[in-house]
Amino acid sequence: MIKRIPVSALNVGMYITDLNNDWIPHNTQRRRGIIRNDETIQRVRDLGVTHVYIDAARGLDSPDGVPAHEIDESNQALLGESGSLSPAVKARKTLDEEFSFALKTHEEAQTLVGNLMQNVKFGKAIDLSPVHELAENLLGSVSRNPNALACLGRIREKDNYLLEHSVNLSVLMSIFGRSLGHTDEVLYQTIVGALLHDIGKILTPNDILFKPGRLTPAEFQIMKEHARHSRDLLQATEGIGELTVLTAAQHHERMDGSGYPEGLKGAEISIHGRMVAIADVYDAITSDRVYHRSMTPSQGLKKLLEWSGDHLDGELVRQFIRCIGLYPVGSLVLLESGRLGVVVESNEADQRLPVVRVMYHTRFRMPITVKTIDLSRPGNQDRIREAVDPRHYDIDVRKFLA
Repeated sequence: MIKRIPVSALNVGMYITDLNNDWIPHNTQRRRGIIRNDETIQRVRDLGVTHVYIDAARGLDSPDGVPAHEIDESNQALLGESGSLSPAVKARKTLDEEFSFALKTHEEAQTLVGNLMQNVKFGKAIDLSPVHELAENLLGSVSRNPNALACLGRIREKDNYLLEHSVNLSVLMSIFGRSLGHTDEVLYQTIVGALLHDIGKILTPNDILFKPGRLTPAEFQIMKEHARHSRDLLQATEGIGELTVLTAAQHHERMDGSGYPEGLKGAEISIHGRMVAIADVYDAITSDRVYHRSMTPSQGLKKLLEWSGDHLDGELVRQFIRCIGLYPVGSLVLLESGRLGVVVESNEADQRLPVVRVMYHTRFRMPITVKTIDLSRPGNQDRIREAVDPRHYDIDVRKFLA
């Protein structure tokens, strides 16, 4: 049986199945195996991990263990509570009306971030004028329909993760900030900070930055320096805003001080740093990378809740779930009818009733005619039973988002 135990209960002879530390997005250390010595336990503690998952059938058990299914049920209940609030950002245009502009803006954003990184690599100064123009376009699109850009965040390739992550983080921060009522000036600065949060990676050696295998402890220390490099590069940029620097500099800080580069704790981290930490972790764990298999959006949200308090700001996590939805755009859901559908639009009144695009019937185990259904429409009797993993049905959700 898989159980979650506190790190303080770890003993030699236990079998770890999950270090439960994906809140460290760049950590590629071995995640499973038998504990053979006390040095391994100390290394786990040094990571800042508070709880891990063990397999009692493959190693020693622990009286402090809680079955994994109970943890998942608890996280699911918390997710339901967090998703009970209606979305704070209301769409002014339909998804179809906004999609073309969002696609153009998304592509421009990737090109811009790529060019900026190349310029920094060759010693050129960061030109903020196109960045500010892009931030305005991103914010405008989000204000008209936040789902258009959010939808594009699910249509991406792991080989282009660095650029797409920066763009998607700026989208998530714009949606997050608007839902909290931040002013346009604050939104502009945090969007720019999110776009450029990884600019310091240009100073990280490529053999470490793109290493497909596990990083050594020494390599991981070098990787962690990118947050400090981003801060320094932005501070040296003429016309940069203070909130832009804070957003980029603090995206890996954690509430319990286990983050980097400064090891800040709690209120020492700005609200923008706490916000970008949540958005950064969510986007990282729901994306395929060379060393990480993605979680579904719903799984990602439940993990944010599980890591709340120790690593992430709990209240802000709940607000984040409120703004991106109980079933985020790109989620695959199983309906009571047995049909599968991809969520393509949230519901402003009830997050349990989004717009879905159905394409498969689980009872008949066969594709069906693709159809878009608004679950909130009068007369519609179908409801969401649960979110499911597309890999279980060999479905590429990206095909049904565009």
